Amino acid sequence: MSMGDRTLTCRDCGDSFVFTTREQEFYRSKGFENEPTRCPSCRAARKSGQGGGSGSREMTQVTCAGCGQTTEVPFKPTGVRPVYCRACYNSRG
Repeated sequence: MSMGDRTLTCRDCGDSFVFTTREQEFYRSKGFENEPTRCPSCRAARKSGQGGGSGSREMTQVTCAGCGQTTEVPFKPTGVRPVYCRACYNSRG
């Protein structure tokens, strides 16, 4: 199977970028089955935490199932499992 430079389109910004033969060989050596879907600058932005999202989590106030104090967690509890504050969670070890 011969490889050559291929032009791909970034799924984030829509710009074209070249997927070089050397990059293809690297992907193959790592066992990657899919080609990149983002250009190098969008990949770098995503890795540094700047791509998509605001970078901050939405916190939810809950009552700790262990001590009864109010605490914040970075998810919305479903009520199926108990939710603990950091101290109670760590002490359950």
